[in-house]
Amino acid sequence: MSQVQPYPLQFKPEMKERIWGGRALEQFGLELPEGSIGEGWMIGDHPNGTTKVISGPLAGLGLDEIREQYGKEWFGAKGFSEKNGRFPLLIKLLDCNDDLSIQVHPSDDYEALPAGELGKTEMWYILDAKPGAKIIYGLKEGVDRAALEQAINEGRIMDGLQEVPVEAGDAFYIPAGTVHALCAGVVVAEIQQNSDTTYRLYDYNRPGLDGKLRELHIEDSLNVIAYEGAGATRMKTSAASPGQWLTIAESPYFVVDKGVVRERWQLETNPASFVILVIAEGSGELKWSGSSQTVKAGECFLLPATLGQYELDGSMTVIRSLVA
Repeated sequence: MSQVQPYPLQFKPEMKERIWGGRALEQFGLELPEGSIGEGWMIGDHPNGTTKVISGPLAGLGLDEIREQYGKEWFGAKGFSEKNGRFPLLIKLLDCNDDLSIQVHPSDDYEALPAGELGKTEMWYILDAKPGAKIIYGLKEGVDRAALEQAINEGRIMDGLQEVPVEAGDAFYIPAGTVHALCAGVVVAEIQQNSDTTYRLYDYNRPGLDGKLRELHIEDSLNVIAYEGAGATRMKTSAASPGQWLTIAESPYFVVDKGVVRERWQLETNPASFVILVIAEGSGELKWSGSSQTVKAGECFLLPATLGQYELDGSMTVIRSLVA
């Protein structure tokens, strides 16, 4: 193996047009293709989007190639999906210019998953929210499969869903089986299992990008919903103190912490896991073994488990993800 010293990897995002997208990701200085851009896949190792490194000795290599060449050493003991060998997480920024479909994701053990695909447990950190913005987050108390199926058949699914107002800084943990939808007016950082499987329950009878109604997946959705709840949690994160990590989501697949940087903060990677840093707001500097890089809101970095000591400095909010 060639001796490339581990360093923080930054990738060129893969931008995805979505019927509900917009242009808000431009606020981070990201280059957007034409159209309604709903998702920026910032760190991805999936057949539907594999990001490539933009700087340093590994520039031009995809995350899949880095995984194959350096993964065992760089990504840590838990840096792989046991099911398909790929990088275990997918990191996105989402611009919800319109409401997303009412949807649910399966767990790893759902038998109808496509071959090699994982389930999808995820979490959202709200980066920006217009006044009055809301999300759909779970079923109302007492809604079971029969009640939900009847509501769908009668065209009143919304009656059975919980609406939650949101503001910047809110964090939502969304285990597989939780019915959910982001609604218009929010920009979100999403940390999720490396999966692209979504079952749609309802899409407002609106045409997709091709002018046709988008496919619904009622039977799969009804099968995978956790009617008794899957352990979804949410929290306000304004209590985060400078220089201390506040855990905002915890799952079998990832642990996500919020950190506020106001002065030099010395940190260290752990051999068990890579670290992903999403700069949520502000700007500053990331330093490691004699090198440094300026960083700003909207940028995402993959720190190898073998990086060792690193330092954050400046005035910024950082979302850190590790593999549990």
